[in-house]
Amino acid sequence: LGALQTLAFLHTATLWWLAPLCGGLLAWQAAQQTPARAAVLGWLYGTTWLCAGTGWLYISLHRYGGLPGWLAAAAVLALCAALALYLAAAMAAFARWRRGTPAADALLFAAVWLLAELARAKIFTGFPWVASGYAQVDSPLAALAPWVGVYGMGFIVTGVAAWLALAGTGQTGTRRRALLAPVGFVTLGLLGGAAAGGPHDFTRPTGTLDVTLLQGNVPQDEKFDAALLPPAIEWHVLELTRARGDLVVAPETAIPLLPEQLPDGLWPALQGRFANGRTHALLGVPQGDETAGYTNSAVGFAPGRPVYRYDKHHLVPFGEFIPFGFKWFTRLMNIPLGDFNRGPLVAPSFDVRGQRVAPNICYEDLFGEELAARFTDAATAPTVFANLSNIAWFGDSIAIEQHLQISRLRALEFQRPMLRATNTGATAVIDHRGRVTQALAPHSRGVLEARVQGRDGITPFAAWAGRFGLAPLALGALGVVASAAWRRRHGP
Repeated sequence: LGALQTLAFLHTATLWWLAPLCGGLLAWQAAQQTPARAAVLGWLYGTTWLCAGTGWLYISLHRYGGLPGWLAAAAVLALCAALALYLAAAMAAFARWRRGTPAADALLFAAVWLLAELARAKIFTGFPWVASGYAQVDSPLAALAPWVGVYGMGFIVTGVAAWLALAGTGQTGTRRRALLAPVGFVTLGLLGGAAAGGPHDFTRPTGTLDVTLLQGNVPQDEKFDAALLPPAIEWHVLELTRARGDLVVAPETAIPLLPEQLPDGLWPALQGRFANGRTHALLGVPQGDETAGYTNSAVGFAPGRPVYRYDKHHLVPFGEFIPFGFKWFTRLMNIPLGDFNRGPLVAPSFDVRGQRVAPNICYEDLFGEELAARFTDAATAPTVFANLSNIAWFGDSIAIEQHLQISRLRALEFQRPMLRATNTGATAVIDHRGRVTQALAPHSRGVLEARVQGRDGITPFAAWAGRFGLAPLALGALGVVASAAWRRRHGP
C-alpha cells in the first residue's frame, strides 16, 4: 500500500483518491493489531512509500556523487527506513489508544499521521518530500490549501479516509454510523469548495510583469566540468542580455562560478546590461570567499539600483552542508560546493516595477511555513514567488513532476503566482490558483516568455503560519492524542 500510494503523486488529476484509500486501509489494518504489530505495519508502509517516492536519490548518490551502486542503494533504503520510524510510532500510538468508535478513532489516526508528517518535515532539518497533502493538488480538497496548508490537507483527507474505512468494517455495529462517513466526506468536500474555491479570493491583482525564464538543460556531470563550462555560461549570458521584458530569471547556479572566477570583464558587463532600461534580472550564482564562507545565492540586477542578493536559507543535508558526524560519508562522494553558509529566514523581496518578487532556491519551496515568515507584514509581503532550481542531480525521474506539484501547492497556500526557472525542468509559470499556465518541456534547452499577474493580500494559512509556523497543527494533534490516551486510561 505504501508503494501503491506513490501513484497518486504521479497522476494527481486522476488518481488523487488513491492516497486516502491506501491510508484508510492502513488504518483498518492497524486497528486490528497490537501496538507492536501496528508499528511494524506503519514502518513497512512508510519505508515503501518513501522508497517509491524518493528512489531518485540513488541517481544523485551513484551517478553524480560517485558512490558504489550498492552503497547508494543502501543509503537510500536506510534513509527511508529511518524516516518511516515516525509512522511506526504513530501506528503504535493509534493501536494503543483507539477506543473502537469510528469517529474518535479516525480523529486519532489523523492526529498521529499528522504528527508523523510534521516530525519528518522538521526533525534534522526535515525531509518533507511526498507529504500526503501533495497528492491532493488537483482534488476538490485542494481548495483547503489557503486555509490549512499541505499538512492540514493531509490531516483532513486521511481522517476522512480512516473514518470511511473504520465505519465500513462495522466496528460500531450500527448501519447509521457507517453511513455518516460518506456523508461526512461529501460535506467536507462541499464546505471546502464553498469556503476557498468559490468566487472569493483572499488576494487581489497588483499588476502584471512580462517575464522570461531560462532552462539551460546542462547535464549535471557537465555543470562543473572546466572544459564544458564556457558554452553553458555563454548561453545563459546571451539569453540574459537578449531579454527585453520586465524580468528575466535564470536557474540555480546558472553560472556555477564565483563572479571573480569568470573571464575578465564578463561580470561587470552583465551588470552594465541591466543598469539602464526596464529589464531586471535574477540569476543563480554562488557568492562569498574562503574567509567568509560561501552561499548558494540568487543575484538581482535592477536599473539604477545596487545589486540585490538572496542567500539560500534552508540547505540540503550532504548536498549543501555536512551533518555532524558524516564527513566520512561526504568524502566518498564527488559533489562540489558541499558546505554553504545559511542565509536569513526572512529576506527582502526583489522589487521589479512595483512587484515584490521573492526568490527561493530549489528545496526551499518544500517549506511553506518558512516562506510564510515573509508574510507577517502585509506591506512588504511578496506579490510573486520565483523558484530557481537545478534538479539535474536526479536525472530523468519523477522528481521533476513532484517538484512542480510542490510549487503548485505553495501557490495555492499563499494565492501567489510562482515562476519556476530550472536547469532541466519543470520551467513553468503557475498562477495564484496553482494552475500551470505555461511551461517548457523538461530536458530541453529553451526560453519561456510569459506574463504573470502579481497578487496582494494574506491568506489564512499565511497569517497563522507566518506567526506561529506549524505549531498550531502540532499542538492540536498532540491535544487529540493526549485526550485519547487519557480517555483510554480513565474511561469516558
